[in-house]
Amino acid sequence: MTAKLDAIKDYPIYEKRPELIKTQTGKSVDEINIENILSGKITPEDCRISAETLEYQAQIQESFGNPQVAANFRRAAEMTRIPDDRILQIYNCMRPHVSTKEELLAIAEELETQYQATVNASLIREAATVYEERHMLRSE
Repeated sequence: MTAKLDAIKDYPIYEKRPELIKTQTGKSVDEINIENILSGKITPEDCRISAETLEYQAQIQESFGNPQVAANFRRAAEMTRIPDDRILQIYNCMRPHVSTKEELLAIAEELETQYQATVNASLIREAATVYEERHMLRSE
């Protein structure tokens, strides 16, 4: 990723910088149309947003003065590297009284080391601390 985007000149990205928008499989947004879907040229995997596109959206939000929204896009970008089934498992583990602190910390370690999802790992660690303070962890 070499582009550094600015809301004034690059937003909306689809209209002003469409060449930057790619799916996880490298398809351009223009390739995703009903004809290609019906012919089988586009599969569900071709419709997944890429981490790069999410980063571009984060840059636009930062230049709009929305750092919290930019942070959300960056967390989402990290999640593109995590398999869907694992995300659902982690989501279920995050429910109150489902996991122990050790289990949540192990998930954070996994996110950080296996998927380089450092921001999400930090959030899981923070949740483990808050759950402990609020007695929301599973009793062992």
